[in-house]
Amino acid sequence: MTISPARRALRRWIPQQHGAWAMLVVPFLAGGLLGGFTARHALLLPVWLLAYGTAYHAQQYVRLRRLSRNPRAPRRHLAPLAGFGAACAALGAPLAAGRPWLLVAALCAAPFFAVNMFHAYRNNERSLLNGIVAVIPACGMLLVSYRLGSGALDSTVWTATAACLLYFTGTVLYVKTMIRERASRPYRVASAVYHGVAVVAATTMDPWLAPVFTLFFVRAVTLPARGVRVGVVGALEVLCSALLLVSLAALP
Repeated sequence: MTISPARRALRRWIPQQHGAWAMLVVPFLAGGLLGGFTARHALLLPVWLLAYGTAYHAQQYVRLRRLSRNPRAPRRHLAPLAGFGAACAALGAPLAAGRPWLLVAALCAAPFFAVNMFHAYRNNERSLLNGIVAVIPACGMLLVSYRLGSGALDSTVWTATAACLLYFTGTVLYVKTMIRERASRPYRVASAVYHGVAVVAATTMDPWLAPVFTLFFVRAVTLPARGVRVGVVGALEVLCSALLLVSLAALP
């Protein structure tokens, strides 16, 4: 099957990290649902996704410039890097002008971006630590989205953010047991223990979260080493992310 030039260009521009999209969108939606959506959210979402695209291509450029013998390989990321970066700045400027505290939020994410860049430079992007580091600013978007709507932070949003961190950190570990580390018993044990602790932590924060985190624990214990196809793993994670969003949106 011949791929059209437009589709080929789209594939080069859009990051092919399917698991990242739920991590980007769910905290944003949860913050908006809890704090109230405003017109500014319609601008914040594309800025957020463009920032991710910019960071992704920056990391790939750094990685390939160090490792690839083909000088064209890193240069393929320059056009998306410039395009996403310019669009992010253009859309983000009026948003930050109206809410200057957004610049502080962006600065808070910078150290985590630096760690991800370092791992890209070392060609170690798939490390467990790098994945967990990426989770933190992604879940921090819940605070940003919530404050953009409500104007302040309260106990509900901190509970929701902590629950997001618990879930997506566990997802990094769980997905490794299903794909790259599926033959590793230590990884499976670590994932099961983590998800068991997460059930207790989530229940302590709010009993409403107990059922969904119990479900996450069951999937982490029962599915590894069963030969589940990658596509099915991804579909289940989309479903779990949707269940998390529903649970967060219903927090009292």
